[in-house]
Amino acid sequence: MADETNQNQAGEVAPTTNAPKREKPAAQADGEEKPAAKAAAKKEKAPAVEDKPFVEFIQQEYLPAVQKAITQQGVADLQLSVAKQKVPITGFESGEECWQLVGSWQNGLRQFNVYFPDEDIQGKKGFSCNEGKKPSTFESFLIDERKITLDLLVFGLVQRLNGQKWLGRN
Repeated sequence: MADETNQNQAGEVAPTTNAPKREKPAAQADGEEKPAAKAAAKKEKAPAVEDKPFVEFIQQEYLPAVQKAITQQGVADLQLSVAKQKVPITGFESGEECWQLVGSWQNGLRQFNVYFPDEDIQGKKGFSCNEGKKPSTFESFLIDERKITLDLLVFGLVQRLNGQKWLGRN
């Protein structure tokens, strides 16, 4: 390549070179991800805990979170379990079993159940509570919420128990 000269406004001659133009990289072969796509794939969020299978979510996430939240409210002898059993409501004639979070404290005097008849945290949910007797009412639980999360399930239960005046210094 030969050097060419350009004359600037002052009449000085400045050498220039003809540098080869940069070409865009050739298109990548089909099936290969572009670097930007790889970066996006790495940044994908981990699946939410609520996406776990129902029983796994209840046992590994919900049960410990409820235990922690209610204990923080001053309940020292909380007993929690998860079981698939018949609904223990007086006059409730359901022969079917459903998953339940069963809690009690004060040597079983205060008891509550959270029911999951659809085996889905996004599905129907119920609640009952009693003080030393068999529960007599079955209430719907968190029915107006669009998306149920672990935090919402825990918050809703603590609020319901607090409404019963069972927590704290009510």
